[in-house]
Amino acid sequence: DEERHEEFMRGFLGRMLFSGDEALKSCKVLSGGEKMRCMFSRMMLQKANVLLLDEPTNHLDLESITTLNNSLSNFKGNLLLASHDHEMLSTVCNRIVELTPNGIIDREMTYDEYLADKKIKELREKMYS
Repeated sequence: DEERHEEFMRGFLGRMLFSGDEALKSCKVLSGGEKMRCMFSRMMLQKANVLLLDEPTNHLDLESITTLNNSLSNFKGNLLLASHDHEMLSTVCNRIVELTPNGIIDREMTYDEYLADKKIKELREKMYS
C-alpha cells in the first residue's frame, strides 16, 4: 500500500539525515554531502551484495561519516574501498590490497596491522624502489 511505502521511505531517509520536507527535495538542489547520502540511500535500497567506493567520505560531515562507517562495518556483502580516511580503513577493512609500481601486496588483516607489520614495510620499500 502506498501510505506504508511512503512511511518506510520517510523513515529510511530520516536515518540518512533527510528529515521532514528535506526528503522531498529535487536532486538538482542538493549539496555535495546530501547528494552522497542520497546515492548511498539508493544503493542500500537496491540491496547490492558488492559495493565499489572511491573516497566515500568526501563531501560528508562528521555525523554522516560516522553513520556511513557504522553502516559499512555492518555490511554483509563485499566492499572494495579506496580512501584516505584512516578511521574508516582501520574499522571497516579486513583485507588490504595495495597496488604498487612493481606488483601487488595482498594481506588479510586490518589496516593498522598492515601499517605496523615490519615484513610488509620491507616489502613496500622493495616494491616502490
